[in-house]
Amino acid sequence: VQLQASGGGVVQAGGSLRLSCTASNSVFSITHMGWFRQAPGNPRDLVAAINSGGSTDDASTDYADSVKGRFTISIDNAKSTVFLQMNSLKPEDTAVYYCYARSIVFGTPKFYYGPGTLVTVSS
Repeated sequence: VQLQASGGGVVQAGGSLRLSCTASNSVFSITHMGWFRQAPGNPRDLVAAINSGGSTDDASTDYADSVKGRFTISIDNAKSTVFLQMNSLKPEDTAVYYCYARSIVFGTPKFYYGPGTLVTVSS
């Protein structure tokens, strides 16, 4: 599985950004997609996740407490693309955001990460 993300950039506090990530190669094996983020000096933390294989309305989602109510994850399975709509951005959201995909290969879970996209929120 290969992942390619886009949509990062610089935005003022209170603004919005939309990240997208498209998977390719062996996408049939993917069970979940989502986003981690890592700020300088901090560990990589899960931001949001969604299970694949159904519409966004039917999918189960998971969010970090810090982004609940502000971020929304969605998926377009036909295009193997996951989106992260980020609203009401705060300076503490500044980080490199990494798209990830979880697949099952011969019963074994495997994780794949994209190269990361930088989100900078200015105060």
